[in-house]
Amino acid sequence: MARDAARVETFSDGVFGVVLTVMAVELLQTGPARVGGRELPEALADAWPSYLAYVITFAIAGQVWIAHHNIWRYVVRVDQMLLVLNLLVLLFIATIPFTADLLSDNLRGGPTEQRLTAALYVGTVLGEALFVNLTWWWARRRGLLHPDLDPRLARAVARRMRLKPLLYLVAFAVVFVDPILSLCAYLLLVAFYLIGGPGDLRPYAHPAKDGSAA
Repeated sequence: MARDAARVETFSDGVFGVVLTVMAVELLQTGPARVGGRELPEALADAWPSYLAYVITFAIAGQVWIAHHNIWRYVVRVDQMLLVLNLLVLLFIATIPFTADLLSDNLRGGPTEQRLTAALYVGTVLGEALFVNLTWWWARRRGLLHPDLDPRLARAVARRMRLKPLLYLVAFAVVFVDPILSLCAYLLLVAFYLIGGPGDLRPYAHPAKDGSAA
């Protein structure tokens, strides 16, 4: 028997919630220690790689959750392959805290450590982006989307999603110029996808007092 997507969304939201909670716990564990009588501002400044990795990774995970929410609004049925593809998306999402921890530990290391860490980081976010693309492609191909969904909108969503892996690769390439600049490129990428695009939720229009739309 066919099933709707409600259980898949609930399970996925739980994974996202656990990932973000683990990141917050990791941040608490990396709190600045006032060793040798250092003042708190100095201790905070010394731990800046951990804070930067946390902000960037939280922003990426949050943006992926928003995108996942927007996409699955259109999925009305699931099949075995769609479940597998969604699990693979969550596999990479669950890896984010590990790569973020590596990033914060090696951000001030040598060039080899910086590039290896950046490669692992981009591998995580790139894998997530690729399997999100495959999820949408499979849902369209197998007729699992809402029957009233405009095919032009479905194609527009697919085009915007295909751009994301390419932008991740561009952000990774910047690491060979400056690792910090590469991380800033990830933040710009998150900001770009937080701007409403095809298939995203629109601002709610409150009804006017006379009953017409505001």
